[in-house]
Amino acid sequence: MELTQQSPDIGAYLAVDEAIDHGHPHVVEAANRLAHGTDTAYAYARAAFEFVRDALPHSADSGDPRVTWRASEVLAARTGICHAKSITLVALLRARSIPAGLCYQRLADDDGANPVVHGLVALRLPGAGRWARVDPRGNKPGVDAQFSLGEERLAWVVREEFNEVDYPVVYAAPPEVILHALRGARDRSELGRNLPERL
Repeated sequence: MELTQQSPDIGAYLAVDEAIDHGHPHVVEAANRLAHGTDTAYAYARAAFEFVRDALPHSADSGDPRVTWRASEVLAARTGICHAKSITLVALLRARSIPAGLCYQRLADDDGANPVVHGLVALRLPGAGRWARVDPRGNKPGVDAQFSLGEERLAWVVREEFNEVDYPVVYAAPPEVILHALRGARDRSELGRNLPERL
């Protein structure tokens, strides 16, 4: 799938915002720690991806009721849903000057019911010439997302027969409909009821 930038300015994919707060000490410290021993942008990006995927549990998998949404908050609490984890990976990539943005899928149950928007990350390594999607949500039985800039290795492949969708836009900042749900939820149960079904 060909990805398209929401903003034509690549600088937008390096910017700090309220959620992608990579100037925060928590993010700076994590980025510096992950960069230690890496000698290329690829090696750093892979280390950052694996850290967010593996060391920051998805709150639905761990049963954690807390809702996080700022990258610094996710790192401090060490928990988040797919959207929060994606925001965190974007912040860690931008902290090392790797352009990164947010992508989304619309997923559903096996009968097509209960659709929900799922968060991913797109990154553009120096010299790559194109965006690549990765999914840091966290692996579990039946989910095996990997850092792969060639053939995608996402948590889920969309099933058109269930009206699932790969959205092609790379967002420079989280869409307001996602942020509104994250900021307004008192716990993960409430968040689950309020996440958008589509963008």
